[in-house]
Amino acid sequence: MHPPSLPVLTLDSFPQSRPRPWYLERLAQHVANFPGVSQPHAHDFYLLLYVTHGRGTHTIDLVSYELHPGSLFFMTPGQVHHWQLSSDAQGYVVLFEAAFYLFRYPGARLFEYPFFQHAHRPVLQLPPDETELGPLFARMWGEHQAPAPQQDEVFRSYLHICLELAARLYPPAPPKPAAGEAPHAQQLLREFGSLINQHFRSQRTVQLYADLLHVSPNHLNALCRRHLGKTASTLIQERVLIEARRLLRHTSATIAQVADALGFEDASYFSRYFRTHAGQTPEAFRTA
Repeated sequence: MHPPSLPVLTLDSFPQSRPRPWYLERLAQHVANFPGVSQPHAHDFYLLLYVTHGRGTHTIDLVSYELHPGSLFFMTPGQVHHWQLSSDAQGYVVLFEAAFYLFRYPGARLFEYPFFQHAHRPVLQLPPDETELGPLFARMWGEHQAPAPQQDEVFRSYLHICLELAARLYPPAPPKPAAGEAPHAQQLLREFGSLINQHFRSQRTVQLYADLLHVSPNHLNALCRRHLGKTASTLIQERVLIEARRLLRHTSATIAQVADALGFEDASYFSRYFRTHAGQTPEAFRTA
């Protein structure tokens, strides 16, 4: 069995009938067309996932969230996620690049939306009687169905309205946690996952991440063990190994180039690190 790798997807990873700087598909069809999206991966675009039917879980930067009808998820470039969906899951998936949005709506607004900030929950649970965003996604789908004049402009306008309405509905303060759940712990773990994705190539010590989070290493480890069943160090190692495996399996980079890309002093140090934590040498993994 091949160890898992972590793809970094672009919009080109999702071929369309004609090139567009955005992508829209029904959730069930999206999963059927690209089954790999259910496995852990990152991407270089923004993502909206609106669920109309079914249940499951959606894991974003280490933290898992329940997925229900009315769930609207928001993701930024660089985040790592995967989901587990019931067989009857339905909804819409929207992908877009920052440049597409900023072409019409320049400025900092895209980066100011609370749901795109890693300190906040990346999901909005819409009430059953919500009558604005649901129909708007249906309108976006209708616009997508057939070529029409100024289609990109119309879709961009719909997208802008969607984000503005979502920001209006987004709670001004974190929602009350479920019984036994510590909201600060969940927020800290989201931030930890985000920081790992930003810095794993150059920083591999728990102390560094603890300093960035303004907590002690012992506290960070305790939270990771309690909520994720792993130490903070293990989570950092896993992220390094996922990227190492991706580069070894899916690129022609030499071992030395992979080591350099991951911030190791030299190839021999990287090989020892990989062998210690993966149980085999980089060469053995690449040829397996």
